Amino acid sequence: MKLRALGTTGLDIAPLVLGGNVFGWTLNEKESFAVLDAFLDHGFNAIDTADVYTAWVPGNQGGESETIIGKWLKARPGARERVVLFTKVGCDVDGSPKKGGLSRPSILAAADRSLARLGVETIDVYFSHYPDGDTPPSETLSAYEHLMSAGKVKAIGASNMDAGKIREALDVADREGLPEYKVVQPEYNLYSRDKFEGPLQDLCLKRGIGVANYYGLAAGFLTGKYRSADDYGKSVRGGRMSRYLNDRGTRILDALETVADHHSAAMGEVALAWLMAQGGITAPIASATHVDHVTSFARACGLRLSDHDRKTLDMAGSST
Repeated sequence: MKLRALGTTGLDIAPLVLGGNVFGWTLNEKESFAVLDAFLDHGFNAIDTADVYTAWVPGNQGGESETIIGKWLKARPGARERVVLFTKVGCDVDGSPKKGGLSRPSILAAADRSLARLGVETIDVYFSHYPDGDTPPSETLSAYEHLMSAGKVKAIGASNMDAGKIREALDVADREGLPEYKVVQPEYNLYSRDKFEGPLQDLCLKRGIGVANYYGLAAGFLTGKYRSADDYGKSVRGGRMSRYLNDRGTRILDALETVADHHSAAMGEVALAWLMAQGGITAPIASATHVDHVTSFARACGLRLSDHDRKTLDMAGSST
């Protein structure tokens, strides 16, 4: 599989990142291992997780996803050398920014816990999960500088930050000689486009910042699995589909179906192929709950959309 440069990190990754938010939630350890094995076998190499995954599950405390990944790496000799690990800090249990989550003490302590759960010496890309309005960027970046100097982190990134906050952090880094965010994780898919397209996309292209967007399949909506409220019960994430199931969402599904039929592909594969072809996108993040999903991801990486295909999808996804 052809790899892509992850911004200026010096890391190369496959054009799709495996989301680890399902490990310890909808997948148990054995099922997670099967998905991770399939992912590596297909030539993929980047895995995304966070210290808060999967704290929302009753009985969990957070760190379950990292722990499963760490056990898998330990059980698969040589796998660590083939894998690029992303994890994140600064998100609360309810999915909101954690108060003080990007302070120096919080980051240093959280990083050590993540390293222990993952069973590794170095995190390849360590992300600020959410902005922390109580902590100045200089304090956050100085904490990352300490971790990088200690060999615990190779590069840093930012999730859920708009262009203004990224630019502010870059300015602080430049002024004070601190590490720069070299990768961003915005929400971005064929339905949700405004958090990336525009100022953030322009900034990433200008500064050579890598982009690994999350919700690449809109929590599964873009697979075509949910066509009406009657379909919400098809998965534990079905209740989220009401935000997408409207006239615009239906237009997007219809366009995806048209293009998918033309290529004899699945709708989700087309949605991912569209993302991979967008300017500035390094690799979308997508989670898998079955090894067949990983096979589908591989097909998406080989799918080449025509200009007409992209125009059809763009017009359907336009908010105007």
